[in-house]
Amino acid sequence: MSEIWRLSAVELAARIRNRDVSATEAAQSALARLSAANPAVNAVVDHRPEDVLAQAAAVDAALARGEDPGILAGVPVTVKVNVDQAGYATTNGVTLQKDLIAAVNSPVVDNLRRAGAVILGRTNTPAFSLRWFTSNIVHGETRNPRNPALTPGGSSGGAASAVAAGIGHLAHGTDIAGSIRYPAYACGVHGLRPSLGRVAAYNAVLPERSIGGQLTAVSGPLGRTIADVRLGLAALSAADPRDPWWVPAPLVGPEVPRRAALCVNPEGMETEPAVVKALQEAARRLTEAGWTVDTLESIPPLQEAADLQIRMWMADGYDGMLAAAEKEGDPGALVALRGQRDKAAGADLSSFSAVLTRRATLTRLWELFFAEYPILLLPVSAELPFPDKLDLQGDAAYARVWRAQMTQIGVPFMGLPALSVAMGRAMSSVGQSPVGVQIVAGRYREDLCLAAGEVIEAAGEPVSIAEPEAR
Repeated sequence: MSEIWRLSAVELAARIRNRDVSATEAAQSALARLSAANPAVNAVVDHRPEDVLAQAAAVDAALARGEDPGILAGVPVTVKVNVDQAGYATTNGVTLQKDLIAAVNSPVVDNLRRAGAVILGRTNTPAFSLRWFTSNIVHGETRNPRNPALTPGGSSGGAASAVAAGIGHLAHGTDIAGSIRYPAYACGVHGLRPSLGRVAAYNAVLPERSIGGQLTAVSGPLGRTIADVRLGLAALSAADPRDPWWVPAPLVGPEVPRRAALCVNPEGMETEPAVVKALQEAARRLTEAGWTVDTLESIPPLQEAADLQIRMWMADGYDGMLAAAEKEGDPGALVALRGQRDKAAGADLSSFSAVLTRRATLTRLWELFFAEYPILLLPVSAELPFPDKLDLQGDAAYARVWRAQMTQIGVPFMGLPALSVAMGRAMSSVGQSPVGVQIVAGRYREDLCLAAGEVIEAAGEPVSIAEPEAR
C-alpha cells in the first residue's frame, strides 16, 4: 500500500470507489511521498496532515453509507496558493498576503472537494504569479525535479514540480500567459489551459479581478496522464454562481474531421531543433492514427495577439502592480513588471478600448481557422526549458525569455484552450531536459485537445515519476 501514490488519478479513484483501497490509505501514502520528496523541490509550501486525513475519512464514511463521493473519490490533489482555501492564506507568493486567510473556498477548491478530491497541500508560485520561474520571498524557491538546473516553470511551478515528483495525483494551476502550459512543459508532465469561462473563478479574500485578469486568466489541471487531465477538467468545470463569466458549455462537442495543422515557426519564431523534432514526431503519430496533418507557414495573427495580451494584462492597473512589487521587494516581480513598462505606458480608456475591439477581430479569425483545422500543433516555447533564473541575467536574457514564449502569451488573448503534452527528453545546455508540444483548439473544444493528446501520448513512453535530488 505504500506505493499507492504512484497510481494514476483515474486508477486510484476507481480502486477507492470499489473499496479495494481506502481514501485514508491513499492519503497516508500521499503524505509519506510528500515528506520524502518535497524537501528536495519545495513544491508544496503549506499542508496540514491532520486536515488531509480528515478529508479522506469523510470520503471513506460516504462510501460506507453507500454514497457516491464523486469522480475524484479520495484522490489527493494539490492547489495553487493563489486561490482561496478556507483556513489557509491566499499568499500568491507575496509576504504582503501571508496573513490573508480565506474564510471560504474558491470555486476551484469547492468543485474539487465536491468531486471527492482530498486537498493534499498548496503549491508554490512566483511573487504575484508573474514569471515563468518560481521563487519568492515568503515561500522560497521551487526546483525542477527532473533537473534542478532548469526552471520548474511558472507561475504554476509548484504544481508541475509536485505532480512530476509524485506529490499528488493531480495538480491545480492557473494560466494567464502560459502559467499551466509552461510548467507542465518544463517538468515533463501534461497541462491544460481551458477556454475562458470553462472553470469558475473567484477569490472572496481579494478585490475583484481587473478586466485583463477576467478576460485571460483561467484555472486548469496538470497530470501525468492525459486521462487524468481529462478527469481533472471534468471536476474543475462544474458550475458556480460566484463567477458571472462561467459558461455551461458541454465537455464534449460535435464530431469534426480528424484534421490538424502544424506550424513549427509561427510568425518567424526561431524554434530550436529539438522542439521542431518533437512537433514533427507528434504530427507523425497523429498521421499514423488516421489524422490528416498539414504543415502551414502562415496562421492567424499570434504575435499581435501576444503584444495586445501583454498590453491588456500589464496596462490594466500597472501602476498599482508596480507599487505593490516595489513594496514587496521581490527581484523577479520587479524585473517582470519593469521590463514591460513600455507596453503599459500611455494606456488610457481609448487605447484600452482599441485593444478590446481588436480582440474580437482576432478571435473571429482564429475561430474561422479552427473551422477548417480543428486542432493546431504549436511550440510550447521556442526553446527547451530555460536554465533557472534566466530572466534575472540582464536585459538580453529577459528579452530572450519573453520572445521565446510568444505562443503562450498570444493564445489566452482569444480565450482559446491549449494542452501542453510531454514528449520525452532532449539535451539542453544544462543537461537532460523535458520537451513537449502544444495543441490548440477552438473555444470550448478542450475535448479535441485531449483526444489528440491521447493519440500522441499512446505512441510514446509514459510520463515517469521523477526522483528529485536531495538539496
